[in-house]
Amino acid sequence: MLTLRRSQERGHANHGWLDSYHSFSFAGYYDPRHMGFGPLRVINEDRIAPGRGFGEHGHRDMEIISYVLSGELAHRDTLGNVKGIPPGDVQRMSAGTGVMHSEFNHARDEVTHFLQIWIEPNVRGIEPSYEQRSFAESDKRGRLRLVASPDGAEGSVTIHADARVYAGLFDGDETAELALAAGRRGYVHVVRGELEVNGQRLRAGDAAKLEQEERVALAGASHAEVLVFDLGQ
Repeated sequence: MLTLRRSQERGHANHGWLDSYHSFSFAGYYDPRHMGFGPLRVINEDRIAPGRGFGEHGHRDMEIISYVLSGELAHRDTLGNVKGIPPGDVQRMSAGTGVMHSEFNHARDEVTHFLQIWIEPNVRGIEPSYEQRSFAESDKRGRLRLVASPDGAEGSVTIHADARVYAGLFDGDETAELALAAGRRGYVHVVRGELEVNGQRLRAGDAAKLEQEERVALAGASHAEVLVFDLGQ
């Protein structure tokens, strides 16, 4: 079964300095039909105005991934990390027993556009930790590149969750498939451009939920960037 979640159906909050679209219930946006999907709890598409950002705030027992699309995201946390996250990098923070952090756009004239992703962990109360890796465009071109996994396979960041996250860039005749084992769920979020997911046309901001499907099949792309999640229950 494939269920579409169109971009315009997402929650939306514009705070001036932050323009955010919520794929699942978050903060002031609540929809009991969209509380998450398996362990996937949050996908926020955020745009931070120049010179603005999130002040220091805390998290516990959550796997948090930042996927930057344009601009740069400055990160500082109580683990001692002071990092810049450019496009192409994937940042993972395991909040565990608790961590405080801030995120900022230091640019004078450029918006920082990124995806904030939360995945519920399969183990709680762990020591907080941080990881950041760069994935070249050539490594994602025409294929699904593993960028986050429970075992850090293929140089992906390690998440403490029953989920694997893939990123891909597709155009023209480029295609890809991802097999889904029995009992697994698939979630596809189109970051940019457009493409077909199991024969259904999706555009930027659209998503597809896949249940009791054997595979995720991507085709018919036009300048598409996509994230694909292989999720447990």
